[in-house]
Amino acid sequence: MMDQSLRARQGIGGRIRLIRGLIPGLVLCATIALAAAFVSDHYGGPALLHALLLGMAFFFLSQDGRTAPGVIFAGRHVLRIGVALLAARITAGEILELGWLPILVVLFGVTLTILAGVAISRLLGLPAEFGILSGGATAICGASAAMAISAALPRDETSGRNTLFVVIAVTSLSTVAMVVYPPLVRMLGMDETQAGIFLGATIHDVAQVVGAAFMLSEETGRTATLTKLLRVAFLVPVVLTISMLLFRGAPSGRAKARAPLPGFLVAFVLIVVANSLGLLPKATQSALAEISRGCLVVAIAGLGVQTSFRKLAQVGWKPVAIVVLETLFLALLVLGIMAVAA
Repeated sequence: MMDQSLRARQGIGGRIRLIRGLIPGLVLCATIALAAAFVSDHYGGPALLHALLLGMAFFFLSQDGRTAPGVIFAGRHVLRIGVALLAARITAGEILELGWLPILVVLFGVTLTILAGVAISRLLGLPAEFGILSGGATAICGASAAMAISAALPRDETSGRNTLFVVIAVTSLSTVAMVVYPPLVRMLGMDETQAGIFLGATIHDVAQVVGAAFMLSEETGRTATLTKLLRVAFLVPVVLTISMLLFRGAPSGRAKARAPLPGFLVAFVLIVVANSLGLLPKATQSALAEISRGCLVVAIAGLGVQTSFRKLAQVGWKPVAIVVLETLFLALLVLGIMAVAA
C-alpha cells in the first residue's frame, strides 16, 4: 500500500512539473494572441494572420528551453482542441449539404499527389520513399501526416533528416499558402463553398486551413474545416496501405508501424453527432465556438513562433523542388476537378 501511495504521489508530482514546464510557452502564445486580437480590433485585419506574423517575429524563443515545450503544446494540442470545438457549429445536415464534390476532390487529391511525389522523386534521383513521405504530408495533413508516414517507412540513416525536412517544408509552405490562397480564390471569383473546398483540399496543415478560410467568412471556414477533416480521415488508410505494401515480405520479427486515429477527429465527429441530435443548447454552442476561436489564435501564434524559413536553406534544392511541385500539383489538380464539376 505504501509503495502504491508513493508511486501515486510521484505521478502527481510529475504531472505538476509537466504543467509548470508548459506555462511559460503558453503564456507567450497567449500574449501574442491577445496582441493580435488588439491589433485586429483597433486596426482591422484577421486576428489569425496577425497572430501568425507576430509569432514568427519570436522564432528565437522556440529554441529556448523555458518556452519551447509550451509553444509546441500550443501548436499541437491547443490547435486540436480548437479544431474539435469548431464542431459545435456544425451538424450532419450541413455535411450532407456539401455533396459529393469534396469527397471526390479529396480522394483524387490524396491518391494522385502521393503518386506524383513518387514520380517526381524518381525523376530527380531521390528514393521513392521520400516521394511517399512528402507527397503524403502534402496531400493529407502536413507535419502530422509526415510523422505518421515516417513511422511506416523503412528506417535508414537518412530517415530522421528527411522527416525533419518535410515537416519544416510543409509547415513553411502551408504558411505561405495561408497568406496567398485567400486572395487567389477572390481573384478566381469563387463563392464561399467553392473557396472552402479549395482551401480545405490544398493547404497542408489544419491550423493554416482554418486560419486562411476564416479570414474570408464563417461559411468558408466551416466548409474548409469539413473538407480538411475529410483529408485527415485518409491518414489511417494511407499509412496502413504503406505499411502493408512496404513491409510485405519483411522478416517476421520486424515491427509493424501503426497509425493512431487522431483524437481530435474523433472528438470532432462526436460533437457533430451531439449537435445534430440537438443535445447542445444554443448557449453551449456559442461558448464552445468562442473557446474554439481563442484556442485557434493561440495555436496559430505557437505555429508562428516555430516557423523558420531560414532552415529551408540548409538542404539541397531537390527536396525543396519536390515539395513545391507537389504543392503546386495538388492546387492545380483541385482547381481542375472543381472546374470540370462546375
